[in-house]
Amino acid sequence: MGFHPINLALRFLLEVLALFGIAYWGWTQHEGLARFIWAIGLPLLLAVLWGTFAVPEDRSRSGKAPVPVPGIVRLLLELAFFALAAWAIVASGLQTAGYIFGVVVVIHYLLSYDRIAWLLKN
Repeated sequence: MGFHPINLALRFLLEVLALFGIAYWGWTQHEGLARFIWAIGLPLLLAVLWGTFAVPEDRSRSGKAPVPVPGIVRLLLELAFFALAAWAIVASGLQTAGYIFGVVVVIHYLLSYDRIAWLLKN
């Protein structure tokens, strides 16, 4: 189920929402130049990390791994990314949205049990 196109579309949507949530946090929690650095720089840095560290031949991605990492490292990176995003959304004052986001992420990972098992084997 973790490699099903609908679940992959959900994951992509969660990734985009996470980046927007983190950007929103940066915008609302800072002022002046720092506002731009946090709202643009942090999501950009996280997107680069997300795209760089991957497990070779991960069917949920392009299969390419610019910097190959073990599956457990990738899984921890993903969980940290989504946890940061949920925290940022809540910290921005959008508590309900942050909690809903977190619940949907958990549901996504529950549905992705086969991908998680694959990551833990690699």
